[in-house]
Amino acid sequence: MSDAFTVLWTHDTCRALRRAGRVGERPPVAFSGAHSSLPAWTGARAGDGVYALHVNQREVFVVSRMRVIDVERRDCCGTAPATWEDPAYPGHGDWSMLGAGGCGAEAVHVDATPVRFDVTIPGELLARLTWRNRRGQTRGLKYVVDGRLENSVSLQGFYRLAPEAAEELTEVISSPAP
Repeated sequence: MSDAFTVLWTHDTCRALRRAGRVGERPPVAFSGAHSSLPAWTGARAGDGVYALHVNQREVFVVSRMRVIDVERRDCCGTAPATWEDPAYPGHGDWSMLGAGGCGAEAVHVDATPVRFDVTIPGELLARLTWRNRRGQTRGLKYVVDGRLENSVSLQGFYRLAPEAAEELTEVISSPAP
């Protein structure tokens, strides 16, 4: 059975996606890192789903849903850097804003939905979303007030969703726009 995770894409990442004209395009890759500046996709395996989230004006958006294909360096990644000055993933330069230059960045090849910024997670769903750690303990999202997220700190990172929360997020992105 596959798992589902969330990862928070920052304002800088989303701004770079917009500037580069990537809205409406499907990212072929995302990046995992060894440093806190880039969330480590710990525990994600081929077939797992990842919901890229963005917080703007206290609303939470699903920017893309990705299915992990693999975490191997492929030919599409380009030549591995010979020095620290060389780009880490020259073959994915178009998507470098997703973390290619991050400390210890590793490519995660994905099959993704198009990048978009108009799928809001309803406030009532925010209040009941849950994540589950490896020990089976669940936690909710902190700082939800009147259906809006006051502080995004509990979304920062890479976290495993509880199965029922993943199902509800799938419904949100599958339903037609209002």
